[in-house]
Amino acid sequence: MIDSEGDCAEWTFPAVPGAVRSARHAVHEALSAWGLDTAVGDVTVLLVSELVTNSMRYTSGPIGVRLVRPHPNGDGPAAHPGLLVEVSDPLPDPPTERAAGPEDEGGRGLQLVACSARRWGTRRGKTGKTVWFELALPG
Repeated sequence: MIDSEGDCAEWTFPAVPGAVRSARHAVHEALSAWGLDTAVGDVTVLLVSELVTNSMRYTSGPIGVRLVRPHPNGDGPAAHPGLLVEVSDPLPDPPTERAAGPEDEGGRGLQLVACSARRWGTRRGKTGKTVWFELALPG
């Protein structure tokens, strides 16, 4: 973990076998520490897994994962209404959402993000792109 300062957790993973498993485990542990594992844990872990897998398919890494939970009083650096999740990689091209058929082995990652997240999108950075999504928290 690079940063675990209060409302943010951030990691960098090499694009090697086992990175997806490591990302899932890290995200699950952070959500557990924040008490959010039962609220959005399974969905968050699934979507991170899909996005890290996509990054590994198209780039040699590194792959960044960042979680930002909303600040309890609604202000500060995490002043957003839900759990913000970002997956970054060095490839500048944005991912394309595909319509996967019933027999297709892949192509469902962004569909899952679009169906599960309150909001999602992509943005270019200095050295690549970030795919982000926001999940609603109960309460």
